[in-house]
Amino acid sequence: MAAKRATTSIPIVFFVVYAPVEIGLVPSLGHPGGNITGVAINVEDMVAKRVQLLKELVPTLKRVAFLSHPPHPTNALQLQGGMAAARTLGVQLEAVPVRGADDFASALKTLRGIDGVLPADNPLFVTHRARLVDAVAGSRLPAIYAHRIYVEAGGLMSYGPNTLDLWRRAAAYVDKILKGAKPGDLPVEQPTTFELVINNRTAKAIGLRISPSLVSRADQIVE
Repeated sequence: MAAKRATTSIPIVFFVVYAPVEIGLVPSLGHPGGNITGVAINVEDMVAKRVQLLKELVPTLKRVAFLSHPPHPTNALQLQGGMAAARTLGVQLEAVPVRGADDFASALKTLRGIDGVLPADNPLFVTHRARLVDAVAGSRLPAIYAHRIYVEAGGLMSYGPNTLDLWRRAAAYVDKILKGAKPGDLPVEQPTTFELVINNRTAKAIGLRISPSLVSRADQIVE
């Protein structure tokens, strides 16, 4: 958004932006117009899918803490997508606001009767993912994250787009623009490749058995 405010002429290619239309980055995905295009993610669908996977991971799941970051522009959309999926599964999703990295542990310590954790996707959580994963580990609750980097940091499970694939697609847009294409004529792309990553070591540490069905569908199992 800062880049958009800075120029209307220099081409801008964004990468892994949630809800670019809703936050006012482009007027539409098919016809972005102006000087901006890139790769976007349907935020509500992604969060809904993570709720479904968490329920599959823990069939007795009843209450889930949605760790949110209210200042982020798509926080409300993420919560909306999660709650819609939770209702269909008979699960209660409770928003737990986190203002900064120092709040992870204290927010989780206040939870009572929670069966799982679903952190929102935002730059704060990504930047401080090690602290977030450590705080969740201290609660001994199952959690599902947005990206594999959380699992690589010790998180239990993640589901989201293949980030490397999105980088390549964004680079392809840069190539087209450098060869004369106008950003506004290039439709905003959405990911087609998604990955499920599971940390079996973390599952064992909290005494959780991963179902054969999830194991068979996982793109990677961290042992």
